[in-house]
Amino acid sequence: MKKSLLLLIAGSLLAQAAPSKQWTPEEANAWYAKQPWLVGSNYVPATAISQLEMWQAETFDPKRIDLELGWAESLGFNTMRVFLHDIPWKTDSAGFLKRIDTFLDIAKKHKIRPMFVFFDSCWNPEPKAGKQPDPKPHVHNSGWVQSPGWEILQDPAKQDTLKPYVVGVISHFKDDKRILAWDLYNEPNNENGGRFKEDPNQKFPKALMLVKKAFEWAREANPSQPLSSGIWIGDFANPNEFQKTQLESSDIINFHCYNGLVETQSKVDALRKYNRPIMCSEYMARPEGSTFQAVLPYFKEQKVIAMNWGFVDGKSQTIYPWDSWTKEYKSEPDPWFHDIFRGDGTPYKEDEVKLIRSLTGKK
Repeated sequence: MKKSLLLLIAGSLLAQAAPSKQWTPEEANAWYAKQPWLVGSNYVPATAISQLEMWQAETFDPKRIDLELGWAESLGFNTMRVFLHDIPWKTDSAGFLKRIDTFLDIAKKHKIRPMFVFFDSCWNPEPKAGKQPDPKPHVHNSGWVQSPGWEILQDPAKQDTLKPYVVGVISHFKDDKRILAWDLYNEPNNENGGRFKEDPNQKFPKALMLVKKAFEWAREANPSQPLSSGIWIGDFANPNEFQKTQLESSDIINFHCYNGLVETQSKVDALRKYNRPIMCSEYMARPEGSTFQAVLPYFKEQKVIAMNWGFVDGKSQTIYPWDSWTKEYKSEPDPWFHDIFRGDGTPYKEDEVKLIRSLTGKK
């Protein structure tokens, strides 16, 4: 009896420790059937030039976050996509978890359940802890940093040092109802248009390796929230290796689109074959035809989760377009590229705010 009991206990422990599996389409759709239409923005406070500055202890700004998430609540937004970074975990994991908890308390106060992003291949590949640079005047995302940086990404052994970050954060919050979902890797195959000295032939194989590891690590943590990674470029109907890995590992389908309605509809149609909830976690670039008026009513009609890029004009300077890295701007562009509010909370376009509120049912 004793031996049988020990075997039973051991088997139970092994079962508990087993990594979770990708949700079935039925499980994913059952989860989504319980959700309202989910709508929000990608979010970094106006006081932070990047996700790293947002989360470092010296520059974490809960008062500003509280103010700005109040503006989000006024629109009827119920989610926000928020980037984390591996450096705050490495420098002070306990403090980082406390700051995430503080953020979640503020978000809950405003009826917002965020989706957190772990890794990002966009912009500066050499992040450094400590004081971050001042913004370059009139340049889009001039101080945003990748996570991890190239020093870690290029070395498979150093990549493995990121596992405690992913497992640690997810394990801590794996049953936290304040969190909507986890986005494991933002645009892993982004070479940043030549703005930095990145060789795609070197970067992409290492990034694909980290995508696969990130899903494995996240599954080990057994989260109750869904996992995803957003695809962003190419033919969604004929996915490349990156897209296949991301789509076939995700619980909910996650994509980006900065084009107008026709292209947006085409991408959604191509993704229907996975029979899973669909999320557009980046859209809205006014000069590109991706506007609230053009695509947000469609997202609501189709119950596509919608998170536009940019919320408030601040140190990230995403009112400026991507070409501001090579084209000189001397004043505020017309129209703005991203963002909804000025730094004082005044809407950039009142008609956009009225449309959003009409779609969310916010008076």
